[in-house]
Amino acid sequence: MPATQLIVLWEPGNSRFLPLNEGLRRKKALWRPAGRQELESIVLAPWASRRRRDLLDLLDQLTLKIQELTQALEVEVEKRPVTRLLRTHPGVGPLTAVAFELVIGTPERFYCGKQIASYVGLVPEEKSSGDRRRLGHISKQGNVLLRFLLVEAAQVTVRSQPQWRSKFFHLAMRRGRKIAKVAMARKLAVHLYWMWRQGLDYTQSKKFEAAALGLTARVHTLISEKKFGGRK
Repeated sequence: MPATQLIVLWEPGNSRFLPLNEGLRRKKALWRPAGRQELESIVLAPWASRRRRDLLDLLDQLTLKIQELTQALEVEVEKRPVTRLLRTHPGVGPLTAVAFELVIGTPERFYCGKQIASYVGLVPEEKSSGDRRRLGHISKQGNVLLRFLLVEAAQVTVRSQPQWRSKFFHLAMRRGRKIAKVAMARKLAVHLYWMWRQGLDYTQSKKFEAAALGLTARVHTLISEKKFGGRK
């Protein structure tokens, strides 16, 4: 159960009890210094006050453990060149980067980005019969934690990168937000795969991608000129 639903609050002057998710709506800001001070200042009945204190003490203990693990993760990341490379992608933190490296193992065993997306379970299942091709929900095969981290990291990328944000909202309007989130996670997995395989950081991969698109456009132009140039 979320922590925001564990504490029952008494709102002074209103003479009624309210659950936290109905009374004090601060979301993540509730656990920042100002939000926590506001939470601790609310007048509660004796046992409710004790329950609040116990939960906040538990939160403090878990926060210390999380900080220790985060520091250990940062140290481990510095030892891994591949993880440092993957972290240059916007939205990708140390946990997502190291998880991607450990789960994928080596990029050479995959021939294309589509195989990566299939390996981590971010492609739809196909249920075809005869000439009818039907795509269902994503397969969800592979590592559950990596799939979760890719979805979360992709949402950070969407918020920070205009091109990703535009693509996300376009898909969300057409297919819904859930499908759009999965599509962005799949796109992120493919981007990380190619960065790793080519040995390029994010900035270098963007330059390479732009050059490749420019070359492709030039080739198409030359083909069109050769095909239609002799026609009057």
